[in-house]
Amino acid sequence: MTVIAVAIILGMAALGTAIGFALLGGRLLEASARQPELAPMLQGKMFLIAGLLDAISMIAVGMALFFTFANPFVPAALKAIGG
Repeated sequence: MTVIAVAIILGMAALGTAIGFALLGGRLLEASARQPELAPMLQGKMFLIAGLLDAISMIAVGMALFFTFANPFVPAALKAIGG
């Protein structure tokens, strides 16, 4: 059960990051095409937001590793089963 939960966590994090980068890149190109003089400033802000997007996926990887190696719900589940 933990393996399925970890797979869902990692998959959703990857999907969310991919959608975020796609929207961010598209909006950057759109804004740069409208106002080319603001492109360097927009690019700097884009990299800041890209770092935050990567942080979300790294947090998900940390949570997945936590549930993989130190799952706090396993003892309670084993106790409920009777094992």
